[in-house]
Amino acid sequence: MAKEGEILWSPSDRFKQETNVWAFMNWLKAHHGYEFSDYEALWEWSVDDIERCWKCLWEYFEIESSTPYECVLKSRAMPGATWFPGARVNYARHILRHADTDPDGMALRALSEIRPLGQVSWRELAARTAKVAATLREFGVQPGDRVASFMPNIPETVIAFLGAASIGAIWSNCSPEFGTKSALDRFQQIDPVVLFTVDGYRYQGKDFDRRDAVRELISALPSVKHTIGVSYLFAELDFKPTANSISFGQVLDREDPDPEGVFEDVSFNHPLWIVYSSGTTGLPKPFVHGHGGILLELSKFCTLHMNLKPSSVTFMFTTSGWITWNVLTGCLLTGSAVVLYDGNPVYPDADVLWRMAAETGTTFFGASPAFVSLMMDQGIVPGERYDMSALEGIFCTGSPASPDHFAWFYDKVKDDIWITSASGGTDISSSFVGGCPLLPVRAGEIQTRFLGADVHAFDDEGNEIFDEVGEFVVTQPLPSMPLYFWNDKDDKRYRETYFDMYPGVWRHGDYFVMNSRGGCYVRGRSDATLNRHGVRMGTAEIYRTIEALEEIADSIIVNLDLPGGAFFMPLFVTIKEGFDLNEALKDKLRTVLKSYSPRHVPDEICEVESIPYTRTGKKMEVPVRKILMGMSLEETAYRDSMAIPESIDFFLDYAKKNTIKYFEIS
Repeated sequence: MAKEGEILWSPSDRFKQETNVWAFMNWLKAHHGYEFSDYEALWEWSVDDIERCWKCLWEYFEIESSTPYECVLKSRAMPGATWFPGARVNYARHILRHADTDPDGMALRALSEIRPLGQVSWRELAARTAKVAATLREFGVQPGDRVASFMPNIPETVIAFLGAASIGAIWSNCSPEFGTKSALDRFQQIDPVVLFTVDGYRYQGKDFDRRDAVRELISALPSVKHTIGVSYLFAELDFKPTANSISFGQVLDREDPDPEGVFEDVSFNHPLWIVYSSGTTGLPKPFVHGHGGILLELSKFCTLHMNLKPSSVTFMFTTSGWITWNVLTGCLLTGSAVVLYDGNPVYPDADVLWRMAAETGTTFFGASPAFVSLMMDQGIVPGERYDMSALEGIFCTGSPASPDHFAWFYDKVKDDIWITSASGGTDISSSFVGGCPLLPVRAGEIQTRFLGADVHAFDDEGNEIFDEVGEFVVTQPLPSMPLYFWNDKDDKRYRETYFDMYPGVWRHGDYFVMNSRGGCYVRGRSDATLNRHGVRMGTAEIYRTIEALEEIADSIIVNLDLPGGAFFMPLFVTIKEGFDLNEALKDKLRTVLKSYSPRHVPDEICEVESIPYTRTGKKMEVPVRKILMGMSLEETAYRDSMAIPESIDFFLDYAKKNTIKYFEIS
C-alpha cells in the first residue's frame, strides 16, 4: 500500500525541458523578461498579477480576435467579472485552425459497442463542421439560439457541436441514456430551436431503442423547429423522427459550403454552451459559459497542465452528458488527436479500454478512481497484456483518488509515467487544481494550483489555513466561471450557490487541504461533512480508510443532526463476494475508524446491494442524508439523474423504518 504523500515519480531534467509549461516559462523570459525559478514562483506571479497573466496567455496561444480588446479585466467582481471587453472570437475557429496546418492528420478516433474503431482527419472534421454550420444557417439559426443534442460520445456529436459553435449558436447536450424527464428538465429551461438526436444506443451488449423517447422529447419542446437524426443503433435506416426532420447523412451529402463563411465571430462573453449540475436536489442548474473564457481556460488547461501537443493522442472515459466530454473536445485546441468511446468501460471484457489505448497509441489516458478500483478488483494488469510504450500521462479525476489508485498505475500499467489528479467541474468546465509535469507525483495528492487560479483553504471565519481541512475557495475571478445561470433573475441562484458564505469569494463546496509545498487534497463535499461534536471530517477520508479493507467494495456514510444536539451516523457498505457483514467485520470497521477518529465511529452499519451515484460518478450523500431525515424522494433527487435508479430504494425504505429511532435518540 502506498502512503499518502509518498513520492512515486519525479520528472527527469529532460522530461521537464520537453514540457509545454517549461516552453511557456522560456517564452515569458524571451518576450516579457519574466524569469521564474520554479512552478511555484510562476503560480505566485499568475495570481499576484492576474491581468498580466491572462494577457500573456492570450498572446502565447495566439488568440484570434477580429477586433482589439479594450482591457483584460474590466471588473473583478464575483459574480460579474468582465474579461476582454471588445474582443470578438470564435471557439470552433481555434480548434479547426489545425485543419490548415495538418489537414491529413488524425483529429478523432472513435470506438463503440456498435461501431469498430474509426477515425476522422482534421480535413474531414473541418468539412463536416462547415456542412452542419451551413445547414443550421439555412434553418434560420441565429447567434444566441440554442441547439440541443440527445447524442452519445461519437464523432457526429463533436461535429454537431462545432457546427453550432461556428455560427454562434449555444450548444447543450444530454446523452441518450438520460430518461426523457431528465432530458426535459434540462432542455425545457433553455427552449432549443434545433435538436440533434440518435435513434438509440448499445450498452453492455444490450440495445436501447430511443426513437419513442425522441418523439416524446420533440412533442414536449414546442421551441424545436428542426430535428437532425443520426442513424446509429439502426444504421441501416434513415432516422427522421418527425415528418420535417432531416438525417445527418443528408447534411453530410450536401455540397461543400464556402469555408470562408463558416465562422461567426462573437463577443468574448457570448455563450458557447449550457451545461448542467447533476440535478440531485431539484432542477439541474444550467451553467452558461462563454466562447472566450472557455477558449482561454481550456487552452491553458490542456496545454500547460495536461502537457498535450499536436503529437498527443488523448482519451478520457466519459459520456457526452458529463463535463469531461467538454474538456475532452477542448483537447482538440492543442492539435492533439482525441479518442472517443461509447459503451460500457468493462465490456465485452474488463480491459477493453486498455486494448483500445494500445491500438490508438494513446499518450494521455483519463479515467475515474471508480474505474481504477474496478481494475484492481478484476486483477487487470494492462502493462503485461498491451504495449503501453506510447503512454506518457494519466488523468485520474471525478472523485478523490487514493494513494493506492496512484500506486496501481505504477505497478500495473507503467512504472515511468506522469499521473495527475484534478478537481474542478461543471461549474467552470475545467479544474482549479491539478497536474504540473514539472513536479513530482505524490501518492493521493493533487500536485498544485492551476495558473491564474487563486485557490485557498479557508476556515469558517475566512482565514487561510494550511495542513488542516477547510473550505475550498477561489479569491479572484477566472475567465471560465459561469457568465450566469440560464433564467436566473438577478443572479440569485448563482450567488446562493457560491457566494453565500464568504461575500465576494467563490466557495466551491468541497472540503480542502492545502499543504505548505502547494499540494492539495479534496476531502469530500462540505455540504456532506461529518461534523461530530465540533470535529469535522470529509467523507473522502472515511471512504479511503474503510474501502482499503479487503472485504469492502463500496460505501456511503452520512451524519444526521437531530434535535437537542444529538447525532445519528449510519454507514452503508457493499461487501465483496466471499465475505459477509457479520459482527466480526462490523467490529473491524469500528476499530479501524476509531483509530482514525474516535468521534466518527458509525452508530449503525448496514449492508446494501449498491451505493447511489449520480450519472457523473458522484456519491449521493446529500440526497441520502435528506431522505434519512424524512424528506421525500421528489424533494431530494431525480431517479433519472442516478447511475442506478433503484439503488435509492433501500434508503427510502430504511428511512420509513428508522425515523422514529432518530427522534428517540434525540
